[in-house]
Amino acid sequence: MSANSDLQGAILGLGNPLLDISADVPLEVLEKYDVALNNACLAEEKHLALYPELVENYPVQYIAGGATQNSIRVAQWMLREPGFTSYMGAVGSDDFAQTLEDSAAKDGVLVHYMKNESVATGTCAVLINGGERSLVANLAAANTFAPSHLETEAAKNIIDRAKIYYSAGFFLTVSVESLLTVAKHANDNSKIFCMNLAAPFIIDFFGDQLASCMPYADFVFANESEAAAYGKKHGYGEDISTIALKLAAEPKASGTRPRVVVFTQGSESTLVACGGKVTEYAVEPLSKELLVDTNGAGDAFVGGFLAQLAKEQSLAECVRAGHFASRVVIQRSGCSFPEHCQFE
Repeated sequence: MSANSDLQGAILGLGNPLLDISADVPLEVLEKYDVALNNACLAEEKHLALYPELVENYPVQYIAGGATQNSIRVAQWMLREPGFTSYMGAVGSDDFAQTLEDSAAKDGVLVHYMKNESVATGTCAVLINGGERSLVANLAAANTFAPSHLETEAAKNIIDRAKIYYSAGFFLTVSVESLLTVAKHANDNSKIFCMNLAAPFIIDFFGDQLASCMPYADFVFANESEAAAYGKKHGYGEDISTIALKLAAEPKASGTRPRVVVFTQGSESTLVACGGKVTEYAVEPLSKELLVDTNGAGDAFVGGFLAQLAKEQSLAECVRAGHFASRVVIQRSGCSFPEHCQFE
């Protein structure tokens, strides 16, 4: 995949497109809506008043979001030339959907949204306090993605062209069938399928859905809290390195390549498990004064990693790119980045 022509459409993301409504809020707001810092959840009845409250009472930023879409946007930014990435998910037929589409086009990502005229585009409240964040996702239209969308001519062309497929675990709440269609295509054609554990609630409450896709996963990403939740759920103990090794050793549908498990730990070292061995990669320290917002840090890491994976670089280089992208994003508000990527 070294030639630029080979990178056209190389990475495809499948996920929940959401417009982030981001604001700095006091702890009282998190307490009012029973939301914990450094966590993510799906909106329930008790959370619905949160969205208008943010817009009315705080200076908000609207940022193209959704975990998978964030990663794809970052990968595209790292790869520099338009058209190297594509993305699918469901949106409404409203202004928020247009904002998402315009943002993706500006970033150079080819989007092929499934549009639902009867449901609003999904939103995600991003509550920031002291540089840390909590996410409350109201999926709305994102929840209506159907496998039939993958049967369109445009979707088939995008799927066929891609070499790497990525989805955050949040999509498991929407359409496991769609994810399995893409995962099996990757498996049958010796391509690469990647997943992210996404959040502890995915592991705890969507374990069966996750288990159905895991045999196809060539790369699995998670942060330390998600890794701990997975270890607890599967009886792998509490040691993060051990959990990584055991997850890497779980059965795979294809023996073409060994599974690689990547656990990030914020400012602590990143762990990579593969072939019965764990390698530790140090994270360059960042002064606390430079930290703006951790929202999108994990998504950015995956985007940087996938960009180098598409260029067939070493795991060490993929991790270095992930650390670079994450470091850039946490010094800005939301999952955003400067116009030009300075990664070398």
